[in-house]
Amino acid sequence: MASPIKRKPLTSEEISAIVDGLNPIDWAQIELLAKMPPGKRWLVMCRKSEAIRSDLRNKLMEDFPELSLPEINMKMLRSLTPVRIGKNYTEPAYCGWLC
Repeated sequence: MASPIKRKPLTSEEISAIVDGLNPIDWAQIELLAKMPPGKRWLVMCRKSEAIRSDLRNKLMEDFPELSLPEINMKMLRSLTPVRIGKNYTEPAYCGWLC
């Protein structure tokens, strides 16, 4: 059995830097979603995730014009799916944009 990963606690400065990089909360959007029935909320989230995948696919196609659509799709799959092989994780397909 593998031993648990030992992580050092973050300092208050590191936490502040992370929080400062986040977008502010859109309270109007949250209230709008809260008023929707669960089925429609799910549809909104599904459409947003579809838009994110589309943006990633377009970015990969722009940066790797020599690749075919199936190769682009494999890069997307590799970027969006964490795969564990032994003790090492595979690197993202496009680390410069996702990391």
